[in-house]
Amino acid sequence: MAQLRTALAQVNPTLGDLDGNAGLIVEWTRAAADAGAHITVFSEMTLTGYPVEDLALRPTFVDACRGAVERLAGRLAEAGCGDVLTYVGYLDADEAGPRNSVAALYRGEVVARQAKHHLPNYGVFDERRHFRPGETLDVLRLHGVDIGVVVCEDLWQDGGPVSALARSGIDLIVAPNASPYERSKDDIRLPVVAERAREAGVPVAYCNQVGGQDDLVFDGDSFVVDRSGALLARAPQFVEHLLVTDLEPASTEPATGAAAGTFSGLEVRRTVLSDEAAPGYEPLHAPEIREPLSDEAEVWSALVLGLRDYVHKNGFRSVIFGFSGGIDSSVTAALAVDALGADAVHGVSMPSQYSSEHSRTDAAELARRLGCHFRTEPVDEIVAGYVGKLGLTGLAEENVQARVRGVLLMALSNAEGHLVLAPGNKTEIAVGYSTLYGDSVGAFAPIKDVFKTQVWNLARWRNTEADKRGETPPIPESSITKEPSAELRPGQVDTDSLPDYAVLDDILDDYVEGDRGFTELLAAGFDPATIDRVVRMVDTAEYKRRQYPPGTKITFKAFGRDRRLPITNAWREVH
Repeated sequence: MAQLRTALAQVNPTLGDLDGNAGLIVEWTRAAADAGAHITVFSEMTLTGYPVEDLALRPTFVDACRGAVERLAGRLAEAGCGDVLTYVGYLDADEAGPRNSVAALYRGEVVARQAKHHLPNYGVFDERRHFRPGETLDVLRLHGVDIGVVVCEDLWQDGGPVSALARSGIDLIVAPNASPYERSKDDIRLPVVAERAREAGVPVAYCNQVGGQDDLVFDGDSFVVDRSGALLARAPQFVEHLLVTDLEPASTEPATGAAAGTFSGLEVRRTVLSDEAAPGYEPLHAPEIREPLSDEAEVWSALVLGLRDYVHKNGFRSVIFGFSGGIDSSVTAALAVDALGADAVHGVSMPSQYSSEHSRTDAAELARRLGCHFRTEPVDEIVAGYVGKLGLTGLAEENVQARVRGVLLMALSNAEGHLVLAPGNKTEIAVGYSTLYGDSVGAFAPIKDVFKTQVWNLARWRNTEADKRGETPPIPESSITKEPSAELRPGQVDTDSLPDYAVLDDILDDYVEGDRGFTELLAAGFDPATIDRVVRMVDTAEYKRRQYPPGTKITFKAFGRDRRLPITNAWREVH
């Protein structure tokens, strides 16, 4: 019976760092070789990082990627792991344009290059572009086992590459992927991959990227399913990991009769690396199957990883932002400490004449619990200068307080080298409840894609987790329970300007995430006046959202990535 030990290397590449990523590939392939693996599979475009966006259109970058692949094959052989068949994703191009490609490296050579599809200028992926008739699929025979490869969304197609490979006669499919995280994404991924395994009648080894890239975060969660679609092995989420699995491919004899030719309109090209079976080896005692995280743990891990990689991959080592004593800045602070460590987090309390005593004490208590840096910089005198000079009242006076705080934070960032965080949440960003160049100041917004009610849920969850570990809960209870307020005028609370957050988030979930219109919202039981109010706030706040910093995407419809409406737009939902 043919046997094969497969290693899925879910690693965290840095986009554009070809040398660094090549070193990462060598390091993890060496570890796979030490674990007795015959094959190592890396995620989609590991050598380049993903998604490359407009770099795909730059010929110098494409040429550099080609050269890096050739050198990598030699580096793997020099490192003593050339006998491990290694699948590496990279960027290539042909006469039609950029190609999302996979190279198979073996014994110091590039033994196959498979171009998935043309890679146009898109942010993540474009499900409309797949293999076309006449394009080529590579099948490699290693130790008598025929191995096919499908990349990213080509795995999601009914028929197509999987069908062509199955009809040509293969024993195993490897699937390099870079599938961005969204809440409950695994509820979609695993069933689809299992269905493809059943369709092809062979095991599928699915390797996903891990790490943050701008507003995207990749959760890893690589896995292997057998020919019936049953889960054989699964890696943990949000960490680099080598998942090693012993497989019994579909055939019990070497696939000597497997065909080359055209199947489902695609050309299948076969290359024999070795016909002889792998030397016998002691099988692993038990497959590794990691359980998925709970919803709150999954979201928290995504936000921590997204923040950490954005800060570190952009050359920063510390962050700074306002500690207001409210729930948003408190959750942002706890995330930042989990991501970067307490010594890298600098909180600034910036009280004005309207700041309550509990806000000041809650901010100080938050810093004490987290062990991070903290200072107080009152803004009264600076605000008074603007207000007195211009005779400001009402909303203009309120907004100048927020803008003075933004200027102060940016000044400290320039002076001390910190990256400024904006602690706004998705609810407030959706309805425009923020001040441009004030609380929207910053380079990154960690909870930008988190609705307000979920911010509270995450705070409670994080405190509970601390309790379980015998640690001090990081977020003061009063920050969780008190009524939220911007504190820009006497007695102000958020519900002066907004509906109750529980109702507001329900409407936003339907309107923003679900694209439901007024009639559907009415049928869902919402008050018509509240619907009209919320929809109008959302529709008129697009100009603010366009100017908000990027933040980690955790939902299907993240602002700036998935949902962009015209700024100048006269369309309004009507009864």
